[in-house]
Amino acid sequence: MSNRCLLSLRVRLRPSSLRVNLRPYSTAPMWQNPIPATFLRGGTSKGIFLHRDDLPPERAEWPRIFLGIMGSPDKEHGRQLNGMGGGVSSLSKICVVAPASPAQKAQGIAVEYTFVQVGVRDSSIDYSGNCGNLSSVIGVFALDEGMCALPPPSATHMTVRSFNTNTQKIIDTTFPVADSLAALDLPEASIAGVPGKASTIVMEFVQPSGARTGKLLPSGSSVDLLEIPISPSETRTLRVSYVDATNPTVFVSPNDFSNLAFEEYTLGSSSTAAARVSEILELIRQRGAERMGLDPSAQAQPKIAVLSAPDKTEAAEGADIVVHALSMGVLHRAVPMTVGLCAGVAANVRGTLAWEIVQQTRAARGEPHGEGMVRIKHPSGVVDVGAEFADDGTVKSAKVVRTGRRLMKGAVFW
Repeated sequence: MSNRCLLSLRVRLRPSSLRVNLRPYSTAPMWQNPIPATFLRGGTSKGIFLHRDDLPPERAEWPRIFLGIMGSPDKEHGRQLNGMGGGVSSLSKICVVAPASPAQKAQGIAVEYTFVQVGVRDSSIDYSGNCGNLSSVIGVFALDEGMCALPPPSATHMTVRSFNTNTQKIIDTTFPVADSLAALDLPEASIAGVPGKASTIVMEFVQPSGARTGKLLPSGSSVDLLEIPISPSETRTLRVSYVDATNPTVFVSPNDFSNLAFEEYTLGSSSTAAARVSEILELIRQRGAERMGLDPSAQAQPKIAVLSAPDKTEAAEGADIVVHALSMGVLHRAVPMTVGLCAGVAANVRGTLAWEIVQQTRAARGEPHGEGMVRIKHPSGVVDVGAEFADDGTVKSAKVVRTGRRLMKGAVFW
């Protein structure tokens, strides 16, 4: 009998309930196909959420399942039509979630999760970093699945503390609740890149510094000089900032791309000149990875982002800094949230490229630099990110507002 015949769907009869249990009656080690799954939007990303217990205990078995779920590799077309992926890195993501261990529960942690970045055109499976956008709905998934205690009947909001295994960091998410379930459809907040309004989800990364390298400034400096070959006859010295907060990121300035087709590149041109900019950015990212002690062949980490000052109109509208970020080698249509948070932290660290730009922008508006919230302009709009520092200069937290939506619950074939 096929595994699909051994599945049962049991739905609690309470109309408002979204807790759907889809589990195999058989516990045979021939792994189940399909697998119980939830499809969620978190921020500007979408992903498949799985229970760890529904996956093989041997992690070496996971990649073939994840690739099948996403429809990867799709080398020829890059559309992932055979799976749940959407042809871009922000839509090719998986979160594997489990209840917290007794030791974690003693720290107030409700669930732990592992983020998986799945390649689109290739078979890469990357566990090296976290996804800030999908992190925003980990608490929602945990509540829906009964992995954490229900809020009191009178509660209007709930905070769920989660532990990310990729970065060994704690993330708190706070969201509205009704009838003991997350209420995601309140018209409270809008975020760039997502149409309409939805409930406010406040996401706070606790002590986000050193997510991969153990240091906020992995090189020990706010700005480093990096020599990069621009052409066979030209080598250029660039100013870069290596910052590791929520995810390690290499920050560069477009001023160092003079005489190159950077603006053409940001507009999505496929010209040879724009393609060369992409190649140079990837080379910078790889050199930055080496300087940060990371694997330069892992495309997911570190990230790379180009920082620039807002123009007069953007500055008048309150933007402090402009960010063009790449993910898996592709220019992102919206700033990845961990990059945005990292930029927000960097903007409050004296001497970094982000700090210089924000300081100059605010001085031009006649505003004090200060600490706290930073307004980032990116290709899809703006986002406000915040950072809180302790007296000794360490980063206590980084926070941002996100929204989310339930898209599907059932089972996914791989």
